[in-house]
Amino acid sequence: MIEYVVEHNPDDRILSKASQILRNGGLICFPTETNWVVVADPFNKQGVDKLYRLRHVDNTKHFTVLCESFQKAQEVSFIDDSAFRILKKIIPGPYTFIFEAQKKITKNLNASKIDKEVGIRFPPKKLCRLLLQKHGDVVISSHITREMMEMEDESMALYGALIEDYFGSQIDLIIDPGEYEFIGHHTTIIDFTSGSPEIIREGAGPINFLR
Repeated sequence: MIEYVVEHNPDDRILSKASQILRNGGLICFPTETNWVVVADPFNKQGVDKLYRLRHVDNTKHFTVLCESFQKAQEVSFIDDSAFRILKKIIPGPYTFIFEAQKKITKNLNASKIDKEVGIRFPPKKLCRLLLQKHGDVVISSHITREMMEMEDESMALYGALIEDYFGSQIDLIIDPGEYEFIGHHTTIIDFTSGSPEIIREGAGPINFLR
């Protein structure tokens, strides 16, 4: 099912429907600033398992946790004061931060249970932030890629109807804001698990604040 929305003013009814689908163990799909993502509720095992099946990967692969606030991020990860000061300068933005995982998030996420780590994102786009606010909790996410959809034409844009045609009922709801601009790069990944920030991948997020 596709619901079309205005990116900066999505229908509250649609956001409520999306949240209920997540709580019931379903998957929803929408665009972030980097690309389209499929998300699940990490506290619903059915939803977590469904996301792993969609991606055709085993449960030792990490999915990124999307957060709307520091409060929610601290419920699933350990963020010390020095990391907090850095994050305050740059979020929301195109960054993924790796922290030690809290027990709350490891229950259904075997990857975090094994290495005690979790990747956190604070996406800047209003549609994503409003959805997370409506849901009232974090979600786990995985990118939709051309490889997943067996698309050989690199110039062909992804859009909601194309995703629905390929995945069908595997995705319960697609939220489509119509024409949408992506930043064209992956997120910058910063690992805080050693106590000091370490750049794992330099992407769309500037890292000059660390120099």
